[in-house]
This record gives sequence, C-alpha cells and structure tokens, in this order.
Amino acid sequence: MEFHILCDPKDIARYVFVPGDHDRAKKIAAAFDNSRFVSDSRGYHVYTGTVAGIPMTVCSTGMGGPQVAIGIEELGHMGADTFIRIGSCGTLQDDVNVGDVIVPNGVFRAGATANRYLPPAFPAAPDFSMLTALVEAGKSLGTPVRVGLGWAGDAFYAEPDPALMARLKQAGVAAVEMESDTLFIIANFRGWRAGAIFACDGTSREIKPAAGEAAFRRGEEQEIHIAIEAMKTIALADGGKK
Repeated sequence: MEFHILCDPKDIARYVFVPGDHDRAKKIAAAFDNSRFVSDSRGYHVYTGTVAGIPMTVCSTGMGGPQVAIGIEELGHMGADTFIRIGSCGTLQDDVNVGDVIVPNGVFRAGATANRYLPPAFPAAPDFSMLTALVEAGKSLGTPVRVGLGWAGDAFYAEPDPALMARLKQAGVAAVEMESDTLFIIANFRGWRAGAIFACDGTSREIKPAAGEAAFRRGEEQEIHIAIEAMKTIALADGGKK
C-alpha cells in the first residue's frame, strides 16, 4: 500500500490520465466504456475502467508540482508508466482564445519540485510518441489542436515578472499552467512516457472570463476525447497490455 494513493496495485492500469481537477477526473472516467471508483485519499481521486477493452486509470492530483510528483511516483510503483495530463491553462498569445486546445511540445520550467530530480537546464518535454498521438487524435476527431510551448510554475499568487512574461510571449509560449514541467521531468527521469493537453480557460487579455465558460467546457470535452483516443492508440501499439 502506498502512503497517499490507498489502493491495490491490481486496481491501477498501465495507462493513466492525471488531471488536476477532481470533477474533470469524473468526466474522464464517464467517457470510458465502463469505469468504477477505486479510492479517494489525500486529494487523489482514482477511477479505473476500460476503453476498447484496454484497462485505463484516472487519478486527479489537485494543483501544483508536489502533488503531481507524489501521485505519479506512487502510480508508477503500482505499475503505471504512461501518463497524459488533461488540464486547463491560460495563455500569453493574443491569438489563443478561451476553449482552444493546446498540446505542449516543451515547457519552460518555472516550478521547483522537478529541480530535485534534474537540473533546471534539462528540458521538460513530452515523449514524442505521446505528442504525436495527441496531435493525430485531434485531427481524427476534427478538433483543431495548437502545438506550442508551455510555461509551468507552482506559485500561483506570486508577484508576476512582466519583463519575463513579455519575453516568453515573444518566444511563442502559448500555455500557462502549473504541473506539466514536473510530469515531463519525472517521466524522463524514471523512463516513463508522458504527454499533456490543455483547454484554454483565460486569454492574454482576461483571466477566466465568465463569458467564456461555455467555450471552455466545450474545449474541456474535446481535450478529454482527444486524450482518450491518443491513449488508445498508444496502448494498441503496445499490444493493449496492462
């Protein structure tokens, strides 16, 4: 039994979705062919089911790098080795709108947790097969997917650095969130596969605008279906094994 995710390893699939939001975890599980609730402890809500006969797990992590790190380490102890974060993000780009779907191909490391694994100069990047599967799933489902750089930090209310943000905007950073740097670094360090996909919930002009709620929810639904389709592709390429 792990310290925080309290369940039997047989209840954890090899293929795991790691949203931050607990409600999003329920939505992902509901999109499986079937699913069941496994456990709820220390802020980790776990569901396991199948998609096209392939076992898959959802584990919501809450917010920030430390929670993600503990979660995927313990899931890894129980046999998981393939992760997709399904999240929300803000943006630095003026041409990104609420509800747009973004897949990061690399992330600026602004968090601290991953620094305990690998030095800051080590790039935070998704596994190429995961990145490709997410992009191709978006195409097959007819959902436009923007591939671009991300920024991930774990101090939501810290004083912003306008000069740095302006430089990152100029450099094309599209997604701003809190967890993907940690996910990518630990996955690389442990020899796992990881990817991420985000629905934008705030623009460069306004953070979480109330008028954009419906657009964000559409984007959230789209990213869930894209991620599940991508995970199915990866699993079938593996032979559909647990």
